[in-house]
Amino acid sequence: MLKLPILFLVFSLLTLSEPEIPTHTYTPSTEKSEGVYDRLLNLSAALPSKQVFDLAANGWEKLQGNINNPILTIIDFSLPSTEKRMWVIDMNAAKVLLNTVVSHGRNSGQLMAKSFSNQPESFKSSLGFYKTAETYFGKHGYSLRLDGLEKGFNDQARNRAIVIHGADYAKEEFAAATGRLGRSLGCPALPSEISKEAIDYIKEGSLLFVFGNDPSYLQASALLQP
Repeated sequence: MLKLPILFLVFSLLTLSEPEIPTHTYTPSTEKSEGVYDRLLNLSAALPSKQVFDLAANGWEKLQGNINNPILTIIDFSLPSTEKRMWVIDMNAAKVLLNTVVSHGRNSGQLMAKSFSNQPESFKSSLGFYKTAETYFGKHGYSLRLDGLEKGFNDQARNRAIVIHGADYAKEEFAAATGRLGRSLGCPALPSEISKEAIDYIKEGSLLFVFGNDPSYLQASALLQP
């Protein structure tokens, strides 16, 4: 007959041997953006400006219930296309995962993006907050669909086929040869060699914020307000 301590040991070993089931559910963060930016400063020199980050973070905090993962992507179209003006940030880890150049729409400007539109066939970039959606393979290869979250500013993204994709004209070598990055039909196009990595980071429900110097958007967007 087994004594009680031995029975307890057997039960303990059986309990410890049960496999642990991993969970991948994203729990929205309650950390304020100020703390995240301070942590980023200690880890990375490649950051968006504090002003643009704060605007993105205002929307991030308001849209927590609408996103599925902790990645915040910021595109700053107030910078020239020759600069690395897109950041992919893990807000939970306070880490910049990727910093790269990104193209704007051909009718938004040459070196600088100065004009923006939500209209089909405008071939301009659209400002505001987007939620990333599903991936697919199209004429530009592996691509990512976007859903605009701001009515009147980017909610025609699906109808306009505004997606993230790779393109040879979005490479830094192109900019070095021509003085500016190549331009898209309105999509935020990335260098083809890193587009898959970027898309895999941000696909399926993360938040993207596209900033530009456009007073009509900056004054009207409710998501930008503190």
